[in-house]
Order: sequence, then C-alpha cells, then structure tokens
Amino acid sequence: METALAKTPQKRQVIFLAILLLLWEAGSDAIRYSMPEETESGSFVANLAKDLGLRVGELVTRGARIHYKGNKQVLQLDIETGNLLLYEKLDREVLCGVTDPCILYFQLLLENPVQFFQAELQLTDINDHSPEFLDKEMLLKIPESVQPGTIFPLKIAQDLDIGINTVQNYTISPNSHFHVVTRNRGDGRKYPELVLDKSLDREEQSELSLTLTALDGGTPPRSGTTAVRIEVVDINDNAPQFLQSLYEVQVPENSPLNSLVVAVSAQDLDAGTYGNVVYTLFQGDEVTQPFVIDEITGEIRLKKALDFEATRYYTVEIAGTDGGGLSGKCTVAIEVVDVNDNAPELTMSTLSSSTPENSPETVVAVFSVSDPDSGDNGRVVCSIQNDLPFLLKPTFKNFYTLVTERPLDRESQAEYNITITVTDLGTPRLTSKNTAALRITDINDHAPEFPTREMLLKISEITTPGKLFPLKMAQDLDVGSNSLQSYIISSNPHFHVLTRNRSDGRKFPELVLDKALDREEQPEFRLTLTALDGGSPPRSGTTEIQILVLDINDNAPEFAQELYEAQIPENNSLGSLIITVSARDLDAGSFGEVSYALFQVDDINQPFEINAITGEIRLRKTLDFEEFQSYHLDIEATDGGGLSGKCSLVIKVLDVNDNPPQLTMSSLISPIPENLPDIIVAVFSVSDADSGQNQQVICSIDDNLPFLLRPSVENFYTLGPFPGHLVDVSGAGTLSHSYQYEVCLRGGSGTNEFKFLKPIIPNFVGEGADRGTEENSHLRNHFGFS
Repeated sequence: METALAKTPQKRQVIFLAILLLLWEAGSDAIRYSMPEETESGSFVANLAKDLGLRVGELVTRGARIHYKGNKQVLQLDIETGNLLLYEKLDREVLCGVTDPCILYFQLLLENPVQFFQAELQLTDINDHSPEFLDKEMLLKIPESVQPGTIFPLKIAQDLDIGINTVQNYTISPNSHFHVVTRNRGDGRKYPELVLDKSLDREEQSELSLTLTALDGGTPPRSGTTAVRIEVVDINDNAPQFLQSLYEVQVPENSPLNSLVVAVSAQDLDAGTYGNVVYTLFQGDEVTQPFVIDEITGEIRLKKALDFEATRYYTVEIAGTDGGGLSGKCTVAIEVVDVNDNAPELTMSTLSSSTPENSPETVVAVFSVSDPDSGDNGRVVCSIQNDLPFLLKPTFKNFYTLVTERPLDRESQAEYNITITVTDLGTPRLTSKNTAALRITDINDHAPEFPTREMLLKISEITTPGKLFPLKMAQDLDVGSNSLQSYIISSNPHFHVLTRNRSDGRKFPELVLDKALDREEQPEFRLTLTALDGGSPPRSGTTEIQILVLDINDNAPEFAQELYEAQIPENNSLGSLIITVSARDLDAGSFGEVSYALFQVDDINQPFEINAITGEIRLRKTLDFEEFQSYHLDIEATDGGGLSGKCSLVIKVLDVNDNPPQLTMSSLISPIPENLPDIIVAVFSVSDADSGQNQQVICSIDDNLPFLLRPSVENFYTLGPFPGHLVDVSGAGTLSHSYQYEVCLRGGSGTNEFKFLKPIIPNFVGEGADRGTEENSHLRNHFGFS
C-alpha cells in the first residue's frame, strides 16, 4: 500500500507536465512587453499579477512559476509582489543575431488550479556596436588608361546592430581622383562603390592611399574605417631618358683591366618591362674599342690597356632601350690622365720618447715633408689618426710640429703609437708613413679604491686567536711609489690587519684575530679598512668590513609552555586545527630552526598529527568520546644541531549527542484480559551512551492510548492499562479492535529519537467495566530520566 501511494504523486506530476507541453503552443493571446537591450539585471519589466488581473497573494497560493522555451533563464518573478524583473543583462545580438524583431517567449503557470498565460518580451536594439570592416586594408589595381566614371565595388562593413543603428552611409577621405557612392543590397544592407572622377597617371602618382569610413544611423553615430590602397597599373608611354646627355670622365693610363670607368643611368617612368632599360655602345670599330658596357647596370669598364701617349681622348655613344622598343641616347667623353709615380717623403728633426701626464700643450716631434712631383702630384696633405689626443701644426714651408691637444691621463692610456701619414694630391694619391712611440709618465693623481663599499666576513665564535682572514685588496691606478703601499684598520680589541705582497708586486690585506669572539656578547662588528699609497702627500681609500659572529649549537629549544591543554568536540572534521605549540631556540641560523614531532607515539592509531614547521596539531582520525575521553601527548622540538626540548599536551574530547537512546524490553504480555486492574503489560529499561545532558532521555507513549508508563527502579519502566479504558464495546466480551502503543525515547537535546511499536490485543472477560476518570495525559504518559 505504501509503495502504491508513493508512486501516485509521481504519475500525477508526469501527467501534469505532459499537459503543460501540449498547452505550450495553444494559449490565448500573449501579453507583450518591450525593453531595450543591455538593461541592468534586476530592472523592473512589469507587474505581471496586475496585468493578468490577479489578486495580491494569488501568485503565492496558486504556485506561480515562469517557464521558458529553452534552458536559459532571462527573467525572475517576485511572487510576493507580482513584479517581473530582469534576471541578467540581455544582449540582443547574442540572443537573436540579425533576427528582427527579437522576441523572447515565456509562460506564467499557475498550478492550483492549472492555468497558464502566454507572454512575450521584445528586446529593442540600442546602438552598442560600431561598423567594422573584416579587412584592415583593401587593394585595388587600376590601369592608368581607365576612363573617368568607372565604378569599383568595395567590401561592405559589418554592424551587429539592426535598423537605423546599422550601417547607413560610406565616405572616402578627400582626394582629387575618386568619390564613393552608397548602394542598397537586396537584403536591405548598404555597400560602397568607388567611382573614378579624374584620369590616373602612374608616372605622376603610382599609388593612392585612401580611408573608407562606414557610418551607422545611431545618435551619436558610430563609425569604422579601413584603408583602401590603389596601385596604378602602367602602360608604355615613356622613352628612357639619361640623367645626363654628356658624361665627362678622366681615366688614369695605368688603370687595370676591368676597372670601372663610369656608370651611366637612364630612367623610364613606365613600370614593369616597359620601365626596364638595356644599355649598348655605338662604336665604329669594336675590335679597337678599349671599353665595354654592362647592359643591365650601365657600368662602362676597361677591356684593353690605355696609352696616354697614343690616345688622349675617347668619345662613346650610349643607347638605352626599354622593353617596348623606345630608346634614348647620351655621350661619354673620356680623357686619359697621366699617372702620379712618386710618393711623398717625411724627415724627422726631433722626437720625444716620453712626456708626463696632466701636462699642458707639449711638443712631441718636429718634421718636414717633400714630393719631387709637380702640380697636384707634388702637393701633400699631412695627417695622424683621428682618435689620438694630438695635433699637427704647420710652421713654415713644409715643416710641422706634433703637439698634445690636452693634458694626458696615464691611467687611461700609458703609451701611444702615433702614425704620421703624408699623402700627395696626385692621381692616384701616393702615401708615406712614419710611426713614433710616446710613453706617458705617472704622477700621483689617483687614490686607492676598494672594489666594494662593504665586505662581509662570517667567523665562528669558536675560532682561535691568531687566525688569518684574507681580505679583498684595493686598486690604485697609479704605478711605482704612487701606487698602494699599506693597509690599516680602525681601532678595536679583537682584530688587526697585515699588509702582504703578491707575486706581481701588488699588496693585499689580511685580517688577524687577536681575541676570542663571543656571539652572545657581540654578534656583529663593523670596522673601517683604509688603503694608503706612497705619494706625497699620500692618498687613501676606505671600505667597511662587516663581521658576523657565527653561532655554535649551545642552546636547546624551549617551549613557551611545559603543559598545553585543549578541548575538541568528538565530531570535529578531519584536518581541523586543535592547537599550535611553539618553541624558541636562542641559537642562530640552522641551529635556531626548530622542527616539531610527536614523541614516542603509535602512528597507526594516533588520531593527531603535527606540522613539523608551524607546530600546528590537527585531527587526522575520527574521535569517539565513548571510546576515549582524553589524550596525553608528548611533543618534541629539535633544532638543526640535534638538540631537543619537550612539552606535554592534554586533549579533552567533548561529547556530542551522536548516540540515540536504547530501549531494552525485559517482559511483555500480549494478549491481556479485559477489566484487570493494574496489570503489568511490559517491563523495559532505557539507556543512552552519551554523557551529561546528551545522556538525559524522555520516555513517552501516545496520549490517546489507555495505558500508563510508570518509572520503576533506575532507568526501568512498567507499562499498564489505564483504569476503565479497556472495555467491551460490542457486548460480546471482547474489544472491537486491537490497540497499538508506541514508546518514544528522546535525548536531552531532542535530536535523537527511538520508537518501539508493538500491537496489543486485549482479551476482556467481564462486562460493565468502569471507564474511570480522565487524567492529565501529558503527565501520565511522559517520564524523563538521566
């Protein structure tokens, strides 16, 4: 029977949903609402109850619900007020795309009695999208011979909005050749066409870059742009033209074969093959002609040796022809030049081998130059390298002096190799060179300098006096007696410094420990190391020495408390934090780093675990108050040197009401005779494994039954008939029905309940039983114990 009754509501629900599906499309006229897209969530749409003529509270009592076509919830109904609200912000383009109008269908269902109403929400478009071209650039190739008025279709822009908010017009950036026309497509969309207004000339302008703009009809309008690049395609309407009609060039008579004489160049304003120029020589006798031209580059080169005494001048005609057969011409006049065959000479008068640094202008050398050639071949130019701090000064006739341009720094460069170059002005120019070495002598212009402002030393406190510690040495750019000579250290009771010599002659410092260190007395020293050079007066440089006294492991970890106490409910979740213990170690470094562990525990049965780093103790196994009421743990803290300390932790488990009361039936009589006074029907005891208030229970039976519960000895109860209630109602000596009693046990918190059901069939043997008087049913049928 229970199974059949349980299935009935499920069948009814299936039938109800089937009816709703059949009625979905067949409702009466729909209620229509409209609102702009992108309206904020929670916005008011309408009062659905008022629009449907429903009373206040009727939506609640009749079980009103909103149903949608599809799974996406777009609206929410406040059944208390009847207000229909937006569930979330709606995007028309996402929900409907280009479909117009954009309508969302939904139904209001009233379940008791069944009634439905069809409704629609139309989303109106707002101008929230700009026109957008799919390509950042369009390329058009248009021949320069195309006539004005020619039309060139362009790609359209996309706009997710609809109606007036979509693309309405196209414009093109101002120019003298084109304008744009906006056309309508069959589907209502608009597209652009480019119209040529003025003939193109590739030689005048080979390419045009325009900007096409799409505008929508919103207020204010939105726009999008793309670049339109137009390449003007060429036709052959230009002949090659040389850059010069006459080229004049001089060629030395000793020029090597294949040497370049001159390169001619012609330009053709056409493009492609029409603009490619081929060069040729027009000669009367190619056999004796000493020149040849490269037909691609226009370079004229020497193919035979020249002789100034035989022929001093050549006149060559050059033709340049394009791919369409058009040609142009030029003339090349070539003069053979006599060669320069004598190099200049340099004579050194005085030369210094060294000069002090930082000195003002100093004369380094005096020399003269000469060249036996005449004309430009006999004129000379004298020079030195550009990157040297020296100057050449002419004196009289062909004499020069070499002087310093500025004071010199030996530390930047200690020696210079100066190359004096003498070149004549002949063709080709001939050159003579002379190199002089100049050494720069030192003065004391630099102080010693350490590589760092601070040095760090770590010294153990058990280091014995006399121990040496090498330190970084200072640098002094000076040399000899001006360089670094010694080191000193600031006054202190523990250290002094020694100056040592390296194999290369440089000096370095060593720190010597004079007195034993004690980190607990002074964990750190800061000393000043000074480096002195041997100049007069001497220069110095300093650095700070930071000395950290390293610890030894002479302290064991100590806990903040010797005994920790904590309480935890037995139903605490695994991983929950119970308590955090903390130990401190006075040592430094790894000797002061403490790790925690449970001391001498059974890892398998232990319900607790400790974080070795933080000291956090967490629950790793379920607790049971009825099994263990408390735990005693020993915790060990160990430092990096192996020393350890211990503390104790007492954890008390708190009881929770997790055990229902138990009823144990000792005796039970059934059936029983009628009209027997004070007969004991049943004897039973009750118990609860919890403690405290959780252990206290209440024992009761149904108030409508003719029985009494009486407490007996310690947690025991008896169940007997209530006087006068077991009567014969049929006159046949027996009752017309049986009794069923229910004994209910509740824990002290009311969270656990135990029921014991047993039918009792009375067997009445007499008549006219006294019905008795009614008593307070609550007092007679409820008993508590603890």
